[in-house]
Amino acid sequence: MRVLFSDVWDVVLLCVFDWSVNSRDGYKMVTLGETFGNCCRCLANAASGMAVHDECKLKFLELKARRTYRFIVYKIEEKQNGVIVEKLGEPTDSYEDFSASLPANECRYAVYDFDYVTEENCQKSRIVFVAWSPDTAKVRSKMIYASSKDRFKRELDGIQVELQATDPTEVGLDVIRSRAN
Repeated sequence: MRVLFSDVWDVVLLCVFDWSVNSRDGYKMVTLGETFGNCCRCLANAASGMAVHDECKLKFLELKARRTYRFIVYKIEEKQNGVIVEKLGEPTDSYEDFSASLPANECRYAVYDFDYVTEENCQKSRIVFVAWSPDTAKVRSKMIYASSKDRFKRELDGIQVELQATDPTEVGLDVIRSRAN
């Protein structure tokens, strides 16, 4: 039997389950064909995330270890089928520079090196991951960024705070400060 798929979603929709009798608990769920099941798992993993370019990881390590940047904005480039670095913030850049680098109508990932002073007067720093998905962004873009977020975050070892934001007030300095404590 030969099946052609026009889209990954066609494969996912064809993952039909067959119920067979099991003497112990009455019923159990079995996939139709071991090979087809393995194929579905592989395609599901491919659909859930884009490739992460090495530059993304290297720049994050520089931010984390050497504090070379104040923030990094990442973009999913569909033509390259991966996440790339869009903008690097200098160590002297302010929070306003960071928030201005998040586009009003497009999704992005961002990492911000947040410095603050605790109530005990201790200087601290937290690395904040922001999943920026404004309400005005295209639905397809929102879906791609949402399905790729966990895979991308796993590549950036050392994130301490995560924010999901749909408008500028959700990624305000006061919100970051409250989440950092």
